[in-house]
This record gives sequence, structure tokens and C-alpha cells, in this order.
Amino acid sequence: MSRLNHALAFVARAVIAGLALAFVVVYLWPALEERLRPAEPAPSQPPGLQSYADAVDRTAPAVVSVYTSTLEPIFGRNQADPDEPFRLYRLIARPSEGSGVILSEDGYILTNHHVVNQALRISVALWDDRTITARVIGSDPATDLAVLKVELDGLPVAPINPEAEPRVGDVVLAIGNSLGLSHTVSMGIVSAIGRNTLPSLLLQDFIQTDAAINIGNSGGALINTRGELIGINTSRADEARGAENIGFAIPIDLATRVMEQIIESGEVRRGWLGASYGNLQPTAQPDGSALREGIGVREVTRDGPAWNAGVRPGDLILSIDGEPVSDAARFLLAISERVPGSQVELEIQRGSETFQTYATLIQQPPR
Repeated sequence: MSRLNHALAFVARAVIAGLALAFVVVYLWPALEERLRPAEPAPSQPPGLQSYADAVDRTAPAVVSVYTSTLEPIFGRNQADPDEPFRLYRLIARPSEGSGVILSEDGYILTNHHVVNQALRISVALWDDRTITARVIGSDPATDLAVLKVELDGLPVAPINPEAEPRVGDVVLAIGNSLGLSHTVSMGIVSAIGRNTLPSLLLQDFIQTDAAINIGNSGGALINTRGELIGINTSRADEARGAENIGFAIPIDLATRVMEQIIESGEVRRGWLGASYGNLQPTAQPDGSALREGIGVREVTRDGPAWNAGVRPGDLILSIDGEPVSDAARFLLAISERVPGSQVELEIQRGSETFQTYATLIQQPPR
């Protein structure tokens, strides 16, 4: 009997152990196996799509399409008399197009001088498809800027942040009437700042970008990814030279300074020294001393401010009002930003001699 009890107890323990093992295998092992299994690397997720729609929505309503008509002379010769010289037969209205940016609710619009130069009629197409006649308040060929006015109130205005300084590598968006397609948006980066490579303009401090700037984009907006206006698109590099994706925009701080003067007085008053300049590379002089960094004076207008201050061709300008100078284009900008009648201190090097002189600026004459 005792042996039977022991046998039954043994079988019972075996059954209980089996049931426990079965419970572990069936119910606990999958979870335990999941915890013990080596973690697999997470599948790589494709990056989320980056959208600049908010930036475009913020500025695009303030970008307008500008349409102009200019008179173009048509010359010809009387076919019945081949000896007759060419003569003016008639004038025809030639349409052209560009862009502009609204910078005040009461209708002041910034665009390029070359967009509206010699235009007989100017009309502006707004974001809401309204078209209205515009008039030129003033124009500044030196910076290729012009101010238009439309007689409307409550217009959308492009946001400007004075602290939004563009940096090389920043993503930017160009908005304009590209090839007649209003509010076309293209994207690129800031390729460079402080460019002065367009011989047709007197004052240059361009933002260079690879955002597409086509015919019709002139006068349009260059914005950052926050939708803030940082420049007015003005030109692209010469494609005949093999250039691609090289466009230029006028920095908005320079553009708004010009605009304010045009609105106030109808013109831009800027200082003029009466000389032309060129960049120089520091070199050693015959006596072995180093030539200080500065800009070279090429020509001096007789009886102009520079001439009267004793500046002569071949001199080296080292500083203006105590600030060193090394770039001719930036020196020209610094002079132009001073009002006529103001006095500037110039440090001049002539040979081994260095001296200070003072010049009183006058109004810059028209080109």
C-alpha cells in the first residue's frame, strides 16, 4: 500500500510539473522569447517632405505682375526707291512684363528701374486678379530700382525683418511673373553676398542665388523660409557666357532706403566724391615696405570734391572716417549713403607718404 501511495504521489507530481511546463511553453514563452530576442535595427524612415508653403502664403499676396507698354520706333526704306535712306516709319506699342512687391497698404510698390523705364502705360495685376493702372513715383538707375503707386488701400504687404540677414547657404525662394506666369515660385540657396559684377549699374551689393530668375522675374521678391522679404530680384548672369543658375537680388535694406527717399522727394540724394576707383592687391614697394591695403584712385574729376581735397590719380585711399577700406564697390556705397554737403575724412597714401584730408561731398550727377 505504501508503495502504491508513493507511486501515485510521484505520478501526481509529474503531472503537475508537466502542466506547469505546458503553461510556461504555451502562455509565457512567446512573451519571454520576444524579450530575449536581439533587437532588430529599426527600419529607416524616409525623411518627411519639407514644405515652404507657409512662407509663400505669407509673401505671395504682396507680389504683383507689372505690365508696361513702350513706344518702339520702326525704321524702313521705300521699296519703290532703293536709294532712299532708312527713315522712321511709325511708332508701335511694345508690351513687356515684370514683377513688383507691395511695401505699403496704401499702394506703394517696389520694382526695377529697367522694368518701367520709358513706359507709356503701366498696369499692375494683383493677387486677387484685379488689374489697376500704376504711375511711377520715381526711379533710380544707379541701383535699378523704381517706386510705383496704385490708388488702393488695405493691400497686403510683404513682411520685412531688419534682423533677417541672409547667409551663404540659406534656402531662399523667388516669387514673380516668370515668363508671364504670375506668382511662379522657384527655390535655391544664397550662393554669395556682396556681389558687384554687373557693369551696367553704378551701385552694387547683390545677393547671389541659384533660384531660377527668368524674364519677368525682375522686380519680384526673394524671401527666406520664414516668408520674410530679403531682396528684390533684378538680373541673371549672361547665359551666352555659359552661366546657369546665377541670379542677383538687391538687398532689401538698400532697396527700402532708396524707396523712402523716392517717396519723400521723388529722387535719391547721394553723396559724390568725383573719382573712380579700383581694387588693389597688397604688394611690396621698391623700398621693401609693404603696401597697405586700400583702393586705388584711377581718375579724379577736376574741381570736384576729391580734386579740391588734394586727391590725385595713383593715390591709395586707406580709410574713410577712420574705417579701413579695401573694396572699391563698398567704398562707393559708403560715399553714396552720405548726404550731399557732408564732410568725410580720407586717409591717403602717395608713394611712401601718408596724409589725412577732408572732402565735402556734392550731389551725385546723373550718369
